[in-house]
Amino acid sequence: MNCMENVNETGHIIILGCGDVGRRVVETLEFANLNFTVVDSNAHVFENAVYNHVVGNATEEEVLVQAGIEEASTVIVTLNDDTHVMFATLITRGLNPGSTIIARANSYRSIDEIYKAGADYVAALPIVAGQMLAKMTSRCIDSSCKKMDEDIMLYEGIDIDKHTVTGDEGLANRNVVDIDLRKKFGCTIIGIEREGKVITDIKPSTTIQKGDIIAVVGGKGEVMKFKEKYAR
Repeated sequence: MNCMENVNETGHIIILGCGDVGRRVVETLEFANLNFTVVDSNAHVFENAVYNHVVGNATEEEVLVQAGIEEASTVIVTLNDDTHVMFATLITRGLNPGSTIIARANSYRSIDEIYKAGADYVAALPIVAGQMLAKMTSRCIDSSCKKMDEDIMLYEGIDIDKHTVTGDEGLANRNVVDIDLRKKFGCTIIGIEREGKVITDIKPSTTIQKGDIIAVVGGKGEVMKFKEKYAR
């Protein structure tokens, strides 16, 4: 096993698997300048890596502990085999009950089992591909493919909304635990953009400030209720 420095910094993101999907996630997080660690059993995928990484099997508890799974705020499981996805999700949930787990489902038949293993959100690749093709087709018919929408739903039944805190809606100067979006709407704050910096280590004591841009994730209906309450 091999890893870079600062793997155990609290609040970082962990990606389990660095295949085609995992690499896309890595590219996005690198572009956003976020702190993350990647775990993969193939050392060759890290030949030119400048980010924290661990070479090892993502379904082994020892490897996940070395990657800092117990301190991670978010874990993204992008393994190619759904059995491995379920097992890695199950271990992750046991080691870090408070983390947000986003898992890849290679088959729609595995979605329910991955949720049962402890995932908060499941990205079903066949469903995503179908949505993208349908969206592309409709846009091409309506506007000759000049522009593509950016609101494709990446998770089955899951939506993500960004909201700028104005100070008038009752969110500013309150802790996440006091706002309690999960209890009120079934939503979770997964990130805050503040003065050009992105905060991913969201704790119950984290205070929302006026001018923050908060990223809220939840079921499509739940996010709609959040919007109806706060997006005035």
